[in-house]
Amino acid sequence: MRRVVVVLALLALALPMAAWADTITTTNQTGTIGISGMLGTGGLGTIGTSTISSKGSQLTTFTWGAIDVSSGKGASLGSIGFTTGALATGSVSGGGTFAGGGTYTISGQGSWLSGLPGSPKGKTTLFSGSFVGPVDWTLDSKVGPKSTFTLTGTVAGTLYNGTSVTGTTSQTVYIYNNAQLVAGIGHLGLGNTTLSTVPEPGTLGLLGTGLVGIAGIFRRKLMGS
Repeated sequence: MRRVVVVLALLALALPMAAWADTITTTNQTGTIGISGMLGTGGLGTIGTSTISSKGSQLTTFTWGAIDVSSGKGASLGSIGFTTGALATGSVSGGGTFAGGGTYTISGQGSWLSGLPGSPKGKTTLFSGSFVGPVDWTLDSKVGPKSTFTLTGTVAGTLYNGTSVTGTTSQTVYIYNNAQLVAGIGHLGLGNTTLSTVPEPGTLGLLGTGLVGIAGIFRRKLMGS
């Protein structure tokens, strides 16, 4: 009986930790970047109007618990797409920050989806959300006409099953010359996204309190005997 009490108490304490441990990681590659408000600006962009959006980036790996899949050569598991808020500080050409908001989605397609909880079928929006807070746009290097940027930000939204998640994404962007910059054209290299489920404090608290209560009942019975 004493072991039952200890196990139940440990379960009550472990619930919040278990909720936070439910993590999804993805990678994506290739695709194009569109930068609004660039034509006629000399490649600097305009604060308050310029935004960044992606198109056609392939989802190449997806890991969630026992699910760990990767696409073969020339194939993809789905796609990712995003749009930032407006340029808030700095410039497109030199680096700065974009406002939060916009959109961030991860879509999946193929037979591998059947291994996910609930076994979604066909093309499925696995995650739908938006950027939370500022999105960093960092100029990492400029070699000749080629500029390399990293876009990083916090995202929040829901999974296909309604679960709330939050996490971060980092995307490498290449702009090969000033003509592309002025035209608002970029190219995605490699991206990484990590999402973690958001625990529901009320539900976890009630369940944890219930388990502690059950442990107390067992303890009283043990002492009474």
